Amino acid sequence: MGRRTDSVRVLYSFPLKLGAGQICHTAWQQVNGLAAAGADVLVFPGALHRPVAQNVRVRPTLARGKLRIPYKLFGTLRAAALHDHIVARRIEKLVGQIDIIHTWPSGALQTLKTAARLGIPTVLERPNAHTRFAMEVVQKECERVGVPLPPGHEHAYNPVKLRKEEEEYQLASRLLCPSDFVVKTFLDRGFAKERLARHMYGFDPKLYYPGSEPRDATRPLTMLFAGWGTARKGLHYALEAWLQSPACQDGVFLIAGAFLPAYAKMLAPKLSHPSIRVLGHREDVPELMRKSDLLVLPSIEEGSALVTSEARGSGCVILVSEASGAVCRHLETGLVHRVGDVATLAQHITMLHQDRTLLERLREASLRTAQEITWAAAGTKLLEVYLDTMAIESGKRHVTETLLQYREDVGCASPEHVWVTTLRGGSATSRNHSGITGSEATETPAQADRT
Repeated sequence: MGRRTDSVRVLYSFPLKLGAGQICHTAWQQVNGLAAAGADVLVFPGALHRPVAQNVRVRPTLARGKLRIPYKLFGTLRAAALHDHIVARRIEKLVGQIDIIHTWPSGALQTLKTAARLGIPTVLERPNAHTRFAMEVVQKECERVGVPLPPGHEHAYNPVKLRKEEEEYQLASRLLCPSDFVVKTFLDRGFAKERLARHMYGFDPKLYYPGSEPRDATRPLTMLFAGWGTARKGLHYALEAWLQSPACQDGVFLIAGAFLPAYAKMLAPKLSHPSIRVLGHREDVPELMRKSDLLVLPSIEEGSALVTSEARGSGCVILVSEASGAVCRHLETGLVHRVGDVATLAQHITMLHQDRTLLERLREASLRTAQEITWAAAGTKLLEVYLDTMAIESGKRHVTETLLQYREDVGCASPEHVWVTTLRGGSATSRNHSGITGSEATETPAQADRT
């Protein structure tokens, strides 16, 4: 591209309330991280819930002043569609002023179509696994434990949402995958690896940092679960593993977060154990992490759970499923188990309960590398992905233009002379049906046919 990284012009389209909770917080952190990394960021949020960095320009789509379209009344999917329509119309006037467009699921279909027509590279955020996989695996687990999700729940099976998001997948230049687990769910459905861009999420070290007091190696083990009490998060697996471990005899298992009522009812016998403390929704999660030894998250599906990086920054050793999307190395900066493997999770809890030297070694190793997974690091990584995507798309356009001009010059239009573009490492080469590439591909099709 020949463009410096500090002048990459990014249009960031987000259909919800930028800076609110959950994915709205993720998007807000990405915007600020990109600005800190040197990108020129223009944001089109549905609404702005929390101010962003001063050098970021913001133009909401579903709010003007104090007036906002009410998401609950209008419906999230309808609001996202309206946002998408507005963004698609706006970018018609921004040709030559933006280099890449960052979009989010369920609010990107028209934007992606328009961007493709205008030749603007696009990326689509994937805050969760492939939607079909996520919906199916969550539905199956809910049925298995006998606690169905209520209608309209964000993780309940929704065929309308699924069809739309699968169409968005096909239109984006690349899909942004925050974990290897997310990548796998797309590879398993036949997506080309080149279209799956690995980026990352992070944590705020100003909020999540380790305690200053030395840890007492003789104190009872404290394990924390922080998140929604639903089957998707796998809390039932964590409870079963905890109660199988001798750690439950003198240790403490803290559970911070609201529960789906039916799920809480199903877990009531286990939650009543004297070693388990149900704290409900908490605003002091960073402090709870600093006081805990372990963070457990045996999820059956995630994108990349922010709580795992936040726990690492706070000094917790993380015990996670392979579907959690956590950034860690097994037996180096955390302990990883297969989804639903209660026996292994119980073994991991017991290991750290009985071997405090191992606990401290994992904790120190995790803290040493925690600065590699902050939101600032994530912003730098995302900017690198943009640049790579821009280079790939530029290469595609260059090859397409060259081949079109070539066909025009030599009058080549027959099917046997169709050439296929291949991209390797961001550089474009052309390959004909004989498999000739590089300098040999400068031969005319007739010459190539004779080799």
